[in-house]
Amino acid sequence: MKSQILVKRYTQGLVNSIKNEVEFSAVSQELSNFALLLRKHEKLEDTLYSPFLPTTKKTQIAEEVLAKQTFGEKASRFILLLVENNRLELFPDIIESLPVVWNEQKGAYTFEVASVVPLTDDQKKKLEKKLELLEKRPVILKYRIDPELVGGLWVRRENIVYDVSIKGNLMKLKEEISEG
Repeated sequence: MKSQILVKRYTQGLVNSIKNEVEFSAVSQELSNFALLLRKHEKLEDTLYSPFLPTTKKTQIAEEVLAKQTFGEKASRFILLLVENNRLELFPDIIESLPVVWNEQKGAYTFEVASVVPLTDDQKKKLEKKLELLEKRPVILKYRIDPELVGGLWVRRENIVYDVSIKGNLMKLKEEISEG
């Protein structure tokens, strides 16, 4: 729970520093590139994540890596901030939540939509319109396939879940039967 709060705070701070869509795209891409760099160079990742290495040494290593790359000032400062505060373990979650927080700041909610099969364009448009009516604001939908649902949909934004799946209905039925 604490890490979720920290992720939200760091992400919100970064989003607040970004001026427009162009800058958001650039910073977001640079952060993703740094995450990819860490995944490709496991030794670098282990070093920067190590609890045994002094923060000053990790900061120095991160500065050297960032100097050799073509990262912008904002992305570099943000990465160094995470390293200096020993919060680099939050980095993957921050990257994942960055578009969600950006969209919320622009007044749009992001929903995760899970279905057994891909939805048609018509189904996607209908779902988007229905959610915009419910939320009274624009929505952005991220789709994924979940074969465990058996059928139907599962839609989530933060702690709000709309479960109209067969699996969800069976779970509700199971609870009702067990309660007597």
